[in-house]
Amino acid sequence: MKRRHFIQYTAAGVALPTLLNGFSLRALASSPLAGGLEAASADNDHVLVLIQMGGGNDGLNTIVPIDQYDRLNRLRPQVILPENKLLSITGQDKLALHPAMEGVRGLYDQGLMQIVQSVGYPNPNYSHFRATDIWLTGSSAEEVLGTGWAGRYLAHEYPNYPAGYPNLTMPDPLSLEIGYSQSVMFQGPATGMGMAITDPEYFYTLVEGGQAPAPATLAGEQLSYVRLIASQSNLYNAVVSQAWNRSENRVTYPDRNYLAQQLKIVARLIAGGLKTRIYLVHIDGFDTHDNQVVASDHTLGEHADLLRQLSTAMTAFMRDIKSLGVQNRVLAMTFSEFGRRIIANNSNGTDHGSAAPVMIFGHGIEGGVIGHNPLIPGSASVDDNIPMQTDFRSLYATLMQDWFCVPSEDLNGISLGEFPTLPLIRVNSCVPDTIRQLNEQAGKLLLVNTPNPFGQSTRLTFESVGGQTMIQIFDRTGRLITTPVSQYLEAGDYTYDWDTGTLPSGSYYARLQTGSLAQVRTLLKL
Repeated sequence: MKRRHFIQYTAAGVALPTLLNGFSLRALASSPLAGGLEAASADNDHVLVLIQMGGGNDGLNTIVPIDQYDRLNRLRPQVILPENKLLSITGQDKLALHPAMEGVRGLYDQGLMQIVQSVGYPNPNYSHFRATDIWLTGSSAEEVLGTGWAGRYLAHEYPNYPAGYPNLTMPDPLSLEIGYSQSVMFQGPATGMGMAITDPEYFYTLVEGGQAPAPATLAGEQLSYVRLIASQSNLYNAVVSQAWNRSENRVTYPDRNYLAQQLKIVARLIAGGLKTRIYLVHIDGFDTHDNQVVASDHTLGEHADLLRQLSTAMTAFMRDIKSLGVQNRVLAMTFSEFGRRIIANNSNGTDHGSAAPVMIFGHGIEGGVIGHNPLIPGSASVDDNIPMQTDFRSLYATLMQDWFCVPSEDLNGISLGEFPTLPLIRVNSCVPDTIRQLNEQAGKLLLVNTPNPFGQSTRLTFESVGGQTMIQIFDRTGRLITTPVSQYLEAGDYTYDWDTGTLPSGSYYARLQTGSLAQVRTLLKL
């Protein structure tokens, strides 16, 4: 057996594989024997389920800004969806959903879905590998981190891990990933902060007490022995199996839907009392450079197939956790490493872009839309991108503070920066009333500039709701040009005279972030 293949099955040092009723598992921690593993898990811990849409999802064809449909029709006729086929949603007359997302539409109409518009970061990277790394680690575009944002959070929540774990307080894996070996998202300062189920096909073998087949070689026999010893010493296998056996799914999940089969496992483990805080599941294939749509019918194609899988899987999952009585504990969030360009290509597809919408599901969210529809320029070039409204790290900060109740003073060390929280969470004692008040202000115009168009300079007039306030200027590709305002301000109105210097003429975007609110305005220099 080649060394890299052996490492794949044993991992370095502490990662030793087993199987859970069909899904191969890898526990990434040395697990000291500890008593009390039979103690029932407290059923009041919040759980986050992250859904990674690998490849870069086309946000403009997922959540369509129908108030700018004519512009989209001119700029992307190769992939534009028929307007009369789009799915309208309750209370929204300026956006609609892809026709394959009927189930998601139902969740939105019930108040169980929130859309966060134009999520990204300054100076976006268009490499799949680097962009994914940025999202998983929570880094800026200019830095490379060796730890993941979730790993840093879990290390904060469970200090000294893995020493002394499992224990009475936390007998279960801190995190659980289905689909790959554990990603950098869960890498803590010292070790991986959880376990990974590398393939849903093999999960059921573990809960039935079996193992994945080993090669019929001497190395295979050795591998089987290592697995046996690991299985005997790794108590996480036992607690996961116990959680599985304590519950059962109560709805039928769609067949031939890889995401649905992953979520089916997650729902049953949560209902079975597993105290795992964060789950990561995957659906890949969103790198739709070609065949995103069928030329004769744009409602069909690779993108439609993927969104239909996402929609039906999420619908079954949300029904299941409600039937199982754990719906108030669970929040789910989609993310993708980037969006796609505004202009389509000539292969019935779209190329790598920047900002894109994020979808959040749960019974504890506000529901509705955070942010405004992305701004589509009247005449765009192939380099034009959707301007960022919300930094993705604000989502992480919100989830940690308002869902996992991390004290606000500890956020900076975990997220490695000051990122304001968003009006996202509703049913949670961690959320102050001011979050809801800010949400009511979201429709107010907080940033204007005069004159516009302008020559050498323009005056930015803006309102701060109090606290850290920032104005960033981006070009149309998403590159950060300057940050004219970044300081703590009292609530009130302010002006800033921006001298553009040698900045070339053209269109730019000004982004205001004040408290949990973000707004984007188009600037035109002549």
